[in-house]
Amino acid sequence: MKITGLEIIPASKYLFIKITTDEGIHGTGEAGAWGFLDGVEGVLRRFTDYLIGQDPFRIEHHWNYLYRSMYFRGSVIMSALSAIDIALWDIKGKALGVPVYELLGGKCRDKVRSYEAVFCYTAEEMADFCVSLKEKGYDAARLMITGDISKSTADRSCSIYNHKVETYARKVKACREAVGDDFDLILECHRSMDPCEAVAFAKSVEVYRPLFLEDPIPPDSPEAMADVAARTNIPVATGERFINIQEFETILQKHAAKYLRPDVCALGGLTPSKKVAAMAEANYAKIVPHNPLGPVSTAACLQLDAAIPNFGIQEFPSFYHQGNEAEMTTEPFREDGGYILIPDAPGIGIELVDNITEKFPPRQRSISAQTAYDGSVYDV
Repeated sequence: MKITGLEIIPASKYLFIKITTDEGIHGTGEAGAWGFLDGVEGVLRRFTDYLIGQDPFRIEHHWNYLYRSMYFRGSVIMSALSAIDIALWDIKGKALGVPVYELLGGKCRDKVRSYEAVFCYTAEEMADFCVSLKEKGYDAARLMITGDISKSTADRSCSIYNHKVETYARKVKACREAVGDDFDLILECHRSMDPCEAVAFAKSVEVYRPLFLEDPIPPDSPEAMADVAARTNIPVATGERFINIQEFETILQKHAAKYLRPDVCALGGLTPSKKVAAMAEANYAKIVPHNPLGPVSTAACLQLDAAIPNFGIQEFPSFYHQGNEAEMTTEPFREDGGYILIPDAPGIGIELVDNITEKFPPRQRSISAQTAYDGSVYDV
């Protein structure tokens, strides 16, 4: 079998690819650098010259060739490599007639625990949304512990240390009281605090036993993240921005997190994500894949989740339901309350619908930062 082509497929705010072969088998992938998809397209075109004529089964070899051939590396390049890697695993699974999880060691579970994000910004709204999720069968929710990110300028109160910490803590308290004890709260801080704020906030909500504290500070410094992790009993989660396995190893060595967040569409695909899972297992850490993207990303995550023993919980984008994105695939994901059933079809288990670009016109996400009350740039 030989690779014969690579088709770039933009749809909605996502970028998919289809790799074709001379035996009529194709594989589908998705890129993760959502703010720079035009840049990813350029990298994919550059990579296509190498891929044409290659044996699609040599996934590890192609991954290393493309990774090591680049003098400069970064999120755009790794997102392109991610899409290719996922598509090649899809091809190999289809060619052998098995789901990808069979190629990764076999299935450890039949369904995957999941959660949705609570995109509300007052304590009352967040509590109500958590209750609605619980009524739908979910037993976990991701709370956006930030200011109102829909605004371009932060309120003056966001500059007041006590107000910020107290407001964030009140949100967690309201949600815990609304859903009771049999429900996990994930605190997505979205890099919105500095280390002092993060520690004060974490200490004030430890009593509510959150599942984990996600990116309490910007994840640029492993040392700073380790310092925050050492000062709270809440496990820290990070890794969604990482683009190589060495970043995860550093986080583990410094005891900076107990939940790792690899993004299969940003890290380089399923190939490095499986390696991160093994590293985490050796360090008693769990994998909670980052997944803010389209159905190909979700499908790839499910294959990883199925094949690893140290899976924790899966992010399921709320816009899958709210944006009719089940219609992007020929068959929707099968759900069971707050769980997603592992697809058993060969490859990654899904197919994109025909004419997806026409049905979901491209609209690349914008890049933006929030401005603080005094005019400076503010982390949210």
